[in-house]
Amino acid sequence: MYRPPKYRKDDREFIFSMIEENPFASFILNGERLLATHIPVLAEGKAEDFRLYSHIANHNEQKEFLKDGAEALLIFHGPHAYISSSWYKEKDISTWDYTAVHVNAKIKLQTAEELEVSLEKLVKRFEKGQESPLYYKDIPELMLKEHLPLITGFWLEPFKIEGIAKLHQAYPTYDKESVTRKLDRSSSCHERELSATMKKENKMD
Repeated sequence: MYRPPKYRKDDREFIFSMIEENPFASFILNGERLLATHIPVLAEGKAEDFRLYSHIANHNEQKEFLKDGAEALLIFHGPHAYISSSWYKEKDISTWDYTAVHVNAKIKLQTAEELEVSLEKLVKRFEKGQESPLYYKDIPELMLKEHLPLITGFWLEPFKIEGIAKLHQAYPTYDKESVTRKLDRSSSCHERELSATMKKENKMD
């Protein structure tokens, strides 16, 4: 990943939080060509030492290359937005602010039992906020028996992790305040989230 030094974020707490808060990742494998799937990927462990897990459908083109020891690249995207140079005090060049984490990892296929535990955790993570959650144990047994053979679960053991936060560091205070004001007024929740992230990174009140 291209990372100018001033935007590098290799702090494990930042990386772990990014993955936890933005679990819908781009999962990339090298088959006969580069292949990508967009899937939820969850972390197990702590910021200093964690592994990831997910699953894909068996009819996915990536399945042929999903093997023990194969390398995968995962990209976790945080908030991002176009930043107009018209928001600055002086004329400058427009840019794009964003946060992201790239994880290179080795694949280890899950057993059938591990897949079920992973699915239970996955469903719990995203159902718990629902008005009437439907947890894994509530899914009809026959339905599970029909669907489980159609997917393959896997672990992802990270061996290289890179984070980036391009959030107007080193820009004048006036420009940073102007940018966050514009983002705060946006109708996009992603742009307002970027503003909050920018304020935190730049220690703005």
